[in-house]
Amino acid sequence: MELIYSALTLFVTAIYILSIVLLCTFGLHRFYLAYLYKKYRSTDTRPAGFFPSLPFVTVQLPLYNERYVAERLITTVCNLDYPPNLLEIQVLDDSTDETTRLAENCVSYFASKGVNIKLLHRENRYGYKAGALEKGLETAKGEFIAIFDSDFVPPHDFLKNTIHHFTDPSVGIVQTRWGHLNINYSILTRVQSVLLDGHFIVEQTARFKNGVFLNFNGTGGILRRACIVRSGGWQHDTLTEDLDLSYRAQLKGWKMVYRSDVVCEAELPIDMNAFKLQQHRWAKGGIQTAKKLFFGIVQREDLPLGIKAESFFHLLGNFSYLLLVILLTLMLPMGYIWRSIGWEKVFMINVLTISAGTLSIFYFYLLAVREAHGEGWIRYVIYIPVAIAVGAGLAINNSKAVLEAFFGSPSEFRRTPKYAITKRPEKSGIKTYVTAREMTSFVELMLGILFLGQTIYAVYNGYFAWIPFLLMLQFGFIYTSVSSIYHSSGHSRV
Repeated sequence: MELIYSALTLFVTAIYILSIVLLCTFGLHRFYLAYLYKKYRSTDTRPAGFFPSLPFVTVQLPLYNERYVAERLITTVCNLDYPPNLLEIQVLDDSTDETTRLAENCVSYFASKGVNIKLLHRENRYGYKAGALEKGLETAKGEFIAIFDSDFVPPHDFLKNTIHHFTDPSVGIVQTRWGHLNINYSILTRVQSVLLDGHFIVEQTARFKNGVFLNFNGTGGILRRACIVRSGGWQHDTLTEDLDLSYRAQLKGWKMVYRSDVVCEAELPIDMNAFKLQQHRWAKGGIQTAKKLFFGIVQREDLPLGIKAESFFHLLGNFSYLLLVILLTLMLPMGYIWRSIGWEKVFMINVLTISAGTLSIFYFYLLAVREAHGEGWIRYVIYIPVAIAVGAGLAINNSKAVLEAFFGSPSEFRRTPKYAITKRPEKSGIKTYVTAREMTSFVELMLGILFLGQTIYAVYNGYFAWIPFLLMLQFGFIYTSVSSIYHSSGHSRV
């Protein structure tokens, strides 16, 4: 029996150490991205040349049940600063509600004003967003395809600021930065802005300027039609058709350009369940894309080691959520094991390892906040630890997504509902697209309560260095779960 206990102890310890080392590695990688950003951020991103005559562009607007934002999007795009005779707009509508009628009326109005705009309605959602883009491409006349999701408000000069990068025939995709229309709506929207700014300001810039693979984000970008076609077209075997296509394109030799200075404003989800739904889709699609492409990347002898290493962190980064769940599950038994066999010294190594990873992530987001908000950055610093806590609170939701992708569990493309809300809303009319909570909300609540107990345990045993980490976990899980339950009843602001 003692032998079995020793073997079990050794196994649990090994899993715990492996999880904490890998988590720390993913955390320290954020510090590396921040270093690359600071090193290369001042390098020039201007196009290599300028078209003497502007090319024809097709703008695609995929819609699915977006009654609140469809008209805003169509109106904004119809007013883009680009020669009307060189612009075609496709409204790719898969809606099953009154969005179709609203979009038809808006399209008819602008068509009567001479705008080259058409609504293409599908009776089924085959392939979801990828299927709609693929269908639109069949009749699109443009050599270049710009894409905007329903909640986006592109700047008036978007096309003129991006199109000239394609004077380089090797450039296949140009991606721009996402802004935030409703950043100050709630704690949740401020938290999301921190997380997204980390990706769009620091990570995307660092990847682009360091010459490694980055991703098209599915909207707020423009693609060369030949790049789409020669890279295998829009495929719908993952939930992140944008990540999939951008990697396939770069593997085919196409270049991607990232313009952090061109900002496309977009609406952040105001509902915790919608936010979790979005995160679930991104996490699951990322692992699906990794399963599809990563081993091919590793086997390519012509790719530098740096590209392969960064592809590992980029495509497999969502495994960190699963590692965090494993770490949290084993914290209590490991505390008992350490105390029973006298490994108290290991405790400090443990704390230092977690702290190194956490502080790296904090620095990563601190850099993003400073760059995003300029002189007003101080007022957003408080949301960095909140964002890290909420990121931890998403561990169950996103681990579920990772496991579904890893084991090949299918799921539909569930879009993130938006409401054209930028300030505290009127209550009427916003319940139409209420997103239902899932069972993960109750698991999150139980974990929040568990970490309250672990905090008491840490105080009792004198493990005071654990307390900030445990408090952060408590807040993350309890805030995420309570917000999910609250929003599922139709409330909108937290």
